Amino acid sequence: MSTGTGNPSQPGTPSLLRAINDRAALELLLEQGPLSRTQLGQLTGLSKPTASQLLARLESAGLVVPVGTTAGRPGPGAQLYEINPRAAYVAGLDVSQERIRIAIADITGAVVTEHRLPLRSHVEPGDALAQVSTALDTATAAAGLERAQLRQVVIGTPGALDPATGLLRYAPHLVGWHSAHLVAELTAALGVPVALENDVNLAAMAEQRVGLARGVQDFVLLWVEAGIGAALVLGGRMHRGHTGGAGEIGYMPMPGAPLIKNVHLETENSGGFQELAGAPAVLALAAEHGLTGASAQDVVTEAVKSGAEAFLRTLAERMATGLAALVAVVDPELVVLSGQVPRAGGEVLRSLVQEELSGLAIPRPRLLVSELAGSPVVVGALQTALTSAREQVFSTH
Repeated sequence: MSTGTGNPSQPGTPSLLRAINDRAALELLLEQGPLSRTQLGQLTGLSKPTASQLLARLESAGLVVPVGTTAGRPGPGAQLYEINPRAAYVAGLDVSQERIRIAIADITGAVVTEHRLPLRSHVEPGDALAQVSTALDTATAAAGLERAQLRQVVIGTPGALDPATGLLRYAPHLVGWHSAHLVAELTAALGVPVALENDVNLAAMAEQRVGLARGVQDFVLLWVEAGIGAALVLGGRMHRGHTGGAGEIGYMPMPGAPLIKNVHLETENSGGFQELAGAPAVLALAAEHGLTGASAQDVVTEAVKSGAEAFLRTLAERMATGLAALVAVVDPELVVLSGQVPRAGGEVLRSLVQEELSGLAIPRPRLLVSELAGSPVVVGALQTALTSAREQVFSTH
């Protein structure tokens, strides 16, 4: 049996044990901030000499840096160490028909720059590369970085990649994003690893990792903006479906909406739920109640301020009707309401949706409004990119 030579992945070899210890120490530094050699030893169970060797190894690799001492605390001052934020960077993008939101974070998760770039109203096929390239160049320049310093880029878009064909489905309005080799083309042209994910799924990942759904195994996120969407997390894992279309509930037939037959993916935002609760429907409903505003978010904000209960209750009933179908099938512990419309409605709209839902479905999940700051899609994209980047950067063996 090998005892330290040969394959470095051999169970029990010193190189593998070092890698395990290194990774454990890096995770502790991420979670708990600056730690001394003694503190790391206590938390990992390593001896002082081993902890010293570990820190020296990680400092030499550029993964940790010294940051002052424990001076001011009882006992002699000890050197503190933290994750080197410059060890790697990631980018998260939220792409729509009108704009790209982008943020760059360092390996600790701290955001170093954020931007919103408007897009031309009419773009030519193939413009996905130009759009992403411009966004990355703008953001990296603002952060004083080179594109090559990015370890991972995650892009959130409407629709989802079909795992069988590689094509972006359910997003006919996103012109220039429908190459069958889109991810490979972006990765090759940009020189940075690129991943593509559904935008609502990314919003749910943000809730799962840093939001209201931490520790929740089964939850649904309902997204209401220009379009309607949902994300399903079952057993702690994102459920995407056979063609990647799980959660495309804008197409779901709904009572009270015209029954649209022969639904196809080339029809933008077609379907019953979209006709009842998407942004155009919210604006139309607001007009019926004498409310005006430039956007669905504006009219919902005004309705809450002015106490337009009839409008809010009708909107809540529509949202709850769609949710009832979801919770009847999935029976989640939690439903998170996200997107501009629920966030504008706040607790007033949430409580009305909860009341309506309790009368329409037997399951009684908790119902909460997202509390994430900024774009939940960008937050989810960064969190997903960080997971991938840390796997690369923190693998020291």
